[in-house]
Amino acid sequence: MDVTVTNARDRKRYEARVDGTLAAIADYIPTDELVAFTHTEVLDGFEGQGVGSVLVGRALDDVRGQHLAVLAVCPFVSGYVQRHPEYSDLLYRSRTGAVAD
Repeated sequence: MDVTVTNARDRKRYEARVDGTLAAIADYIPTDELVAFTHTEVLDGFEGQGVGSVLVGRALDDVRGQHLAVLAVCPFVSGYVQRHPEYSDLLYRSRTGAVAD
């Protein structure tokens, strides 16, 4: 399965497409220091195929490339980071040093 992930900045979401068809989205709120992921949705017909995981992994890679932190408000994104500790360094830390996921 060929999954293409793009950052649709005008819609404030990452989009995953499978063979050109929109398959999943990850909504976010950008700030100067972080990206707050608020909602991830895998569209009908694409559930259970790993599209959501590909979407979130590539979105996190993109955020890392921008040198920003991640606030994982969305349970899917939060769970993904818990299962993939290589992304834990991206989690936003408050001024007190507490991790906000």
